[in-house]
Amino acid sequence: MRGKKLATRGIRFAAGTLATAGLAYAAHTAYTWLRYGHAPRPGDDEQDPLLDRFLPRYDIVDRMQFGVKAPADITLAAAERQDLMDAPGVRPIFRVRQFVMGAGLEEKPLPRPLLEQVKALGWRELLRIPGREVVMGAVTQPWKGDVTFRAIPPDEFAAFSEPGYVKIAWTLRCDPTGPGSCVYRSETRAVATDDESRRRFRNYWSMVAPGVWLIRRLAAAPLRRQVERRRSPAAA
Repeated sequence: MRGKKLATRGIRFAAGTLATAGLAYAAHTAYTWLRYGHAPRPGDDEQDPLLDRFLPRYDIVDRMQFGVKAPADITLAAAERQDLMDAPGVRPIFRVRQFVMGAGLEEKPLPRPLLEQVKALGWRELLRIPGREVVMGAVTQPWKGDVTFRAIPPDEFAAFSEPGYVKIAWTLRCDPTGPGSCVYRSETRAVATDDESRRRFRNYWSMVAPGVWLIRRLAAAPLRRQVERRRSPAAA
């Protein structure tokens, strides 16, 4: 009898947790939809002149930063080599997106390091400051199930305005704060090229924004641990 009560409580707890998560997701989706087109401007310590060259105006933005006890060049190199799928919880999020959007399973094996993988998917490196920052960009139609990315030459990216697309640029950046420390930053900006694309992207982004936010944060902790462990005296 006691076991049955515990099971009932467990079911009720799980149901309550799922209901709470569902309400939180619905609230976040509504908030994101309403805030679309009102992306917050960067703070004084978030200015990025390199990214401004390619996407000075944008509909949405996601920024992340944290301190790392390792040199900037080593941290950036590790960020470029990280495997997102190794981060706990990331793979299921991608699977949910595939299921919801009706996307087929990826048949072609992709490189595991982040930068090599995104280049294989169609992204292009727009600009780089060695050991400090890399800017990536592409245009796409993310509302499609089997999304594809189209590379645009760096000297054409800022002016690209072909209707039917969303233009996306993102960075990996490390700013030194001392001889053995830095601030790691990552920023993603996106803008639609016409009203219809803006409508479609607004609906899509409102749905996936929580997952995108979570993926970036889930990948951050392993990256910091990996770099700092390699730079620690015990690892030397």
